[in-house]
Amino acid sequence: MTPSARLSAAIDLISAMEATPFRPADAVANSFFRERRYIGGGDRRAISARVWDTLRHWRRLCWWIERADAPVTPRTLVLALEVLARQDRMTPEELFSGERYAPSRLDPQERALCAFLRGKSMDHPEMPRAVTLEVPDWLLPRVEATFGAQADAELQAMMGEATLDLRANLLKTTREAARMALAQEGITTQDTTLSPWGLRVAGRQPVTSTAAFRAGLIEIQDEGSQLVAAAVGAEPGMRVLDYCAGAAGKTLAMAMTMNNRGHIVACDVSEPRLDGAVRRLRRAGVHNAERHLLATGDKWARRRAGSFDRVLVDAPCTGTGTWRRNPDARLRLRESDLLELMEKQSDILDRAAALLRPGGRLVYATCSILNEENHDQIAAFVQRNPAFRLVTPPQGEGIMPAGLLVGGQMSLSPLRNGTDGFFTAVMERVA
Repeated sequence: MTPSARLSAAIDLISAMEATPFRPADAVANSFFRERRYIGGGDRRAISARVWDTLRHWRRLCWWIERADAPVTPRTLVLALEVLARQDRMTPEELFSGERYAPSRLDPQERALCAFLRGKSMDHPEMPRAVTLEVPDWLLPRVEATFGAQADAELQAMMGEATLDLRANLLKTTREAARMALAQEGITTQDTTLSPWGLRVAGRQPVTSTAAFRAGLIEIQDEGSQLVAAAVGAEPGMRVLDYCAGAAGKTLAMAMTMNNRGHIVACDVSEPRLDGAVRRLRRAGVHNAERHLLATGDKWARRRAGSFDRVLVDAPCTGTGTWRRNPDARLRLRESDLLELMEKQSDILDRAAALLRPGGRLVYATCSILNEENHDQIAAFVQRNPAFRLVTPPQGEGIMPAGLLVGGQMSLSPLRNGTDGFFTAVMERVA
């Protein structure tokens, strides 16, 4: 595809995202490219990169466009990014040529926008701080409550591109052997510094098309997510519950630490998500896991009360820790969403806690950076459930790197750890 054709496709993809504002951008993109199979892999990556750059700079682009008294549209957003960030060597007039597969020519208002933006940079001293940091106005004080003086630096780190991390599946290989297998297919990786199973890919590579992926030697999983699974401490012979399993990413990792021995149950309220786990479990060679759909009136949980050695609650949350890879999520997030999720998290924690045996461990995790969903949620749970206490496994126990769990809690962020933002709390049922 020509640069103009890629630009036109990027505008079309942003238009598709705006038409379905409550659908995640990656899901919209997957459908968009599935319907246009003529677009090759390299072009898909280039189009996606431009669209995701637009999403990462959304508030600042809108600020500049409105300052120029122009309408905010997919065309003006892409045009503003082009002028402010110089995405191509071609001029906007050359890119918007109106020729075959190219966007239509610039109208007078769009030409005026180009003239207004030339010579300017993405940031401006008069921008509100929340706009510069690409965060909703209402959320900025809450981020400051989490990070204090480091709030600006943390939010700036979240504007960057997410890493592509893999987990070597020790049921089938070793980390070194997985690295070598990928290298033979032209995929260069380095060992992650925190996860003992992680490999970080250099750049954006088509990992899912490799033989190593198809054979189940690797899984795509952020290093922080791998550390959440490590914090569970699931061992061979245990009974383990993944209470909000989704597509079973952490179930796979825990089955690996259990060496396929014992029993693990992946639960979720979404049947499509659980169905999506079947292929992953089979490819990874996991034999000790079963799936269970949680439904209203289900007696399954009541019959299994107090029977699990480990219960992981990977709770539904705002996803603020994943903004590097899901920059559209910050555009959809509302304060009412946070308040709803906090109630849901509290309810899920209480339900899951009843399934743990005395002496077992309850592990709560989110991909959020907000205190309300993390430390505050755990403090409230322990206060209303005196049979639980935060615990830090002794140094050297299991596979958790020393120093990450402090007072039974772990907070990860892109700035400090190079991972997505994650929170984990480990609690023991003592009575």
